[in-house]
Amino acid sequence: MEHSKEFEIVIWGATGFVGRLVAQDLASRHGGENKLRWAIGGRSQSKLEAVRAGLGPAAQDVPIIIGDSHDVASLTALVDRTDVVCSTVGPYAKFGSELVAACVRSGTHYCDLSGEAHWIRKMIDAHQADAERTGARVVHACGMDSIPSDVGVFFLQQEAQRLHGAPCSHVRMRVTDMQGGFSGGTAASLLHGTEAGRKDPSIMRGMTEPYSLNPVGQRQGPDGPDSMMSVTVQYDDDLEAWTKPFFMAPMNTKIVRRTNALLGYPYGEEFRYEEASLVGDGLGGWLRAERDALGFAAFLVAAALPPTQWLLKKFVLPESGEGPSREKRETGRWEIVLVGTVPDDGAMLARVAGEGDPATKSTSRMLAESAMCLAREADSIPVGGGIWTPAAAMGDLLLARLRANAGLSFELVK
Repeated sequence: MEHSKEFEIVIWGATGFVGRLVAQDLASRHGGENKLRWAIGGRSQSKLEAVRAGLGPAAQDVPIIIGDSHDVASLTALVDRTDVVCSTVGPYAKFGSELVAACVRSGTHYCDLSGEAHWIRKMIDAHQADAERTGARVVHACGMDSIPSDVGVFFLQQEAQRLHGAPCSHVRMRVTDMQGGFSGGTAASLLHGTEAGRKDPSIMRGMTEPYSLNPVGQRQGPDGPDSMMSVTVQYDDDLEAWTKPFFMAPMNTKIVRRTNALLGYPYGEEFRYEEASLVGDGLGGWLRAERDALGFAAFLVAAALPPTQWLLKKFVLPESGEGPSREKRETGRWEIVLVGTVPDDGAMLARVAGEGDPATKSTSRMLAESAMCLAREADSIPVGGGIWTPAAAMGDLLLARLRANAGLSFELVK
């Protein structure tokens, strides 16, 4: 592909915890003959210089771009210099809107880690038509929110078509392992979302509507409303274990449903999708599921109320720029199982797993590969400009990259 801009990728927010990890990933793997043309960006020259100094000798000539999330002129100058902006600056509802608008105006591709469904809906409404016109591919949710779910279902449905000649009519995602911590940016996004929902009831309504991210006229289907604070526990007969609500489900499920709609319903117009975390069998499993469900609901209530939110910020949650230790990042892991109902009323299972702490190391590698896919495989991506999901925009191209470079595995389970 012929590149007309100075950079292939700019990492925006490289001084943040996950931003530094994305920069480290690119610096470690993209030198030599096929060297990546990339830069790091943010508000502070000194902090960006410190990040660059930690990237090793091969990255000491990586350019630095200074800008501000609310300064339109600096953002316009930034996006005009690059093919792709890879943003780690959250909460995106607070710091991301002007950057997306600048990318759309410029025809610059964009990806981020947003798990903020209400903000993504706002970006779709504001920029879909213009992105189609300028050719900018805007791809939200390119981390744990929501690549494992989105690309995992995409993989399972392809296998269902190959083996059974039809897609799974119903898919249940079950988290079977999730070991790790989370960053200050993730904590800030969570608190900002709960506070915004408390102040604006329409935001909470949008987060509970199962098809709120679907295109206009396609926001109905068989799935019921998402509960942000569900305490329901259920027994999974196929996996023979009790399940508890999964805190990322209200976001992930919307992304999967939007993918189905954007691709013209290859999963079927009556496709159903749900997510939960697997706990265990028997009375012990049920008790743990009930305890965890009630505990997380209490946490969300505390996060939404100013007095207890202050206590969480002060004593529990990591601050901006902080995250788990190197040991926890390296030893962390995650795994999900997708159980699909196939046309003969049987079940087929797919396993998706990742290496490293899910919220930091693994998510940074997913985002890096999303940015690389948008930059290096732009001519092969089958869709044009618009506001996309990872699977709808990059599909098989991203699946291959995740397997090869991000430590993710996708496999059928017999």
